[in-house]
Amino acid sequence: MERKIFEKRINRFQELLKREDIDGAVIRTLSTFVYFTGTKWLRPALLIPQDGEPTAIVAKGEAELFKQRSWIENVVEFQKTEDLMATVTTWVRKNGYSRIGMEFSVERDAYILFYEMFKRLNPGVEVADVRGLSMELRMIKDDWELENIRKAGKIAVKGMKVAEEEIKPGKTELEVAAEVVRELMLNGSEEPKVYVSATPRAHAEPFRDVEIREGSVVSVVIGADWNHYYANMTRYFPIGQVSERAKNAMEAMEEAYTISVEKTRPGVRFAQVEREIQKLYSSRGLEEYYITGYTHGVGLLIEEDPITTIVVPHRAMEAKENMVLAMVHAPLMIPEGAVKKEDTFILGRKLENVTKY
Repeated sequence: MERKIFEKRINRFQELLKREDIDGAVIRTLSTFVYFTGTKWLRPALLIPQDGEPTAIVAKGEAELFKQRSWIENVVEFQKTEDLMATVTTWVRKNGYSRIGMEFSVERDAYILFYEMFKRLNPGVEVADVRGLSMELRMIKDDWELENIRKAGKIAVKGMKVAEEEIKPGKTELEVAAEVVRELMLNGSEEPKVYVSATPRAHAEPFRDVEIREGSVVSVVIGADWNHYYANMTRYFPIGQVSERAKNAMEAMEEAYTISVEKTRPGVRFAQVEREIQKLYSSRGLEEYYITGYTHGVGLLIEEDPITTIVVPHRAMEAKENMVLAMVHAPLMIPEGAVKKEDTFILGRKLENVTKY
């Protein structure tokens, strides 16, 4: 682990805190905790002042191991939940802070309970959402991050090859997913994400009692990680003879994929590409099966900013160099199954497909 990479991230974040007049930030969102510390951890907390060194708070007995896996030197242990909050409150009061940043997220450990407790103990302190600040940094990847994503991409491809071998009529979604997860983990992916769907539902956890059937389209979504960084890919698999509607959807998806690859470049707004894809689906009579949002970012999360599928303002954003994007994200959800083709790309002068299959 190169300490200077993480020190630079902290320094840049502290500049953003100064810009927004925020005295310090309490980071409990796991992915951002990893971004700044270099390691994942259960129930993490990281205190980042506007100036000075950050402090990590871990459970009793964990400090030594944490220091081995992170560059952070200031590490405090807690034994009870109230001890953790007491440490945070003491840090705020001792330094006379009046405006503290927190990330409002649905990720693990970003609990509303923590926020409510903090407000009760610190009634005079304003809480500001700093998720936008951390994502401002995280959307643009450095060389170290890109190398991790490339390695993750190679693992994802291995998983997809297993999926292709395992998908057969009569097998359940869960049976296929289990084999893919096994392959990913054996190749070093610590927290793989695998969704296998033999029905129109997309991005869904596999069911043990849903079998693959003739005439359907099966979709497999894979998120493989390396050093906590993800690559994301999806493929659809027609099972036997499929309907004309399914053939039409598959042809349209291939065209949408081509449009995405050819049109997404630094400086282009995502909405421009989206309009072309929507026009394509409409011309093929598939608009009722189309979901808006053809791309999203990939990094410490399989799906992170920019997220054009669910955050409408992100559709107006411009693609920027060294963004990492997955596309085509949104499936065509026809009755025969979810039709989707997706790869992870690094945006440079040329697109680099890290999950080429």
